[in-house]
Amino acid sequence: MGKLFGTDGIRGKANLYPITAEIALLVGRAIAYQMTQTSGKKIKRPKVLIGKDTRVSCYMLENAIAAGLCSGGADVLLTGPLPTPAISYITQQMRAAAGIVISASHNHYSDNGIKIFSSNGLKLSDEEELILEELILTEKIKDFRATDENIGRIKRIDHAYGRYVTFLKQNFPQDLDLTGMKVVLDCANGASYQVAPTVLEELGADVIAFGITPNGININDACGAQYTDRISSLVKDYKADIGIALDGDADRVILVDENGNIVDGDQILAITAIDMLKRKELKHATVVATIMSNMGLEVELNKNGGKLVRTQVGDRYVIEKMKEKGYNLGGEKSGHIVFSDSLFTGDGMLGALRVLAVMKKKDLPLSKLSSTITLFPQYLKSITVKEKVSLKKVPALTNRVREIEEILGNRGRIVLRFSGTEPKIRLMMEGQNKKEILGFMNELEKLIIKELA
Repeated sequence: MGKLFGTDGIRGKANLYPITAEIALLVGRAIAYQMTQTSGKKIKRPKVLIGKDTRVSCYMLENAIAAGLCSGGADVLLTGPLPTPAISYITQQMRAAAGIVISASHNHYSDNGIKIFSSNGLKLSDEEELILEELILTEKIKDFRATDENIGRIKRIDHAYGRYVTFLKQNFPQDLDLTGMKVVLDCANGASYQVAPTVLEELGADVIAFGITPNGININDACGAQYTDRISSLVKDYKADIGIALDGDADRVILVDENGNIVDGDQILAITAIDMLKRKELKHATVVATIMSNMGLEVELNKNGGKLVRTQVGDRYVIEKMKEKGYNLGGEKSGHIVFSDSLFTGDGMLGALRVLAVMKKKDLPLSKLSSTITLFPQYLKSITVKEKVSLKKVPALTNRVREIEEILGNRGRIVLRFSGTEPKIRLMMEGQNKKEILGFMNELEKLIIKELA
């Protein structure tokens, strides 16, 4: 058996290793062991929250994880389908010992995943995941069992949905509402299908929602944050003010302006950061983003007296840097936006509400706000590889990348990295000269195929 945890928990095809009922049960038991036997407090009957998205395989995994937790002496609280950020928030609010989300985010319904939050609502660190992985994959907890009255119990909490709705509304300025705004909303047939329309409607918006009829297999199916053609058309058809596209677990968002144009995570960061800078609310005048974020974001922040700090790809690394340095805004081009003064995880609806608040306060359309950031031409290709090897072992590729970087200087950049969840290598290039960048992009793609495919 191989390594379990990737860049965002355990992920894979449902009912095939490692996303099986057997592994899920061991995950639950390992978490219970950590809390009852090895933690500093040795918690007696810890409470663990379990949330999920709308995939058919969530039933199987939810019950298996719950069984493992109960067998280890933990009590389980089931929320039903809720966004990933909701589980982070409610775990803290209910003072649970941990929170678990069963979701593969933006992936196809046939995939699934298991993400774990600690009691403070933060994803586990690499070190904590390694400890759990050892417990799951070795014989160490083979005989670990609670007995008699120590066996855990399972309870469904129907009020979890309302807690999160209230949280989101409280994070919209109390002196504003969305009366008069027409919003097209795409919930991806995922975890936000009830929460997101409710929040927007209760704030006064006229909501045209789709992707709100999950059936277990239609999550992210030609809808959601990765498939924006339909929402772009609907925004124009309905003459809406904004389109909001969430992914399957609603921890990220892509917006559409009134003209049907996409507003991505970098633009959302720019809009909210500039507003926070002007109100002196952006801590250390700094935004945290990843190596994939557009150079245009950095240029725009500098123009407004701010700066950009970059991390490796993954919202967990953005959050770690924010926590380490005390920054309060960070995110990814893909739409993970983190406002740590409210919640230390990506939250698609929270990001959308923050932009809506800026639109309301400034009485400006989204197109005007997003036009302040001039994005450099940026291109991304994902190329399937035979295996993920150290790039140091592919000198023909690394040497050519170095040569191209020297040619580009400060006019562009290259990011080459392996996917954390798929047998693919990601090639990203951006720069001022579109033709030049595309030429180098095609050359490197051919080289990657020759050396690694």
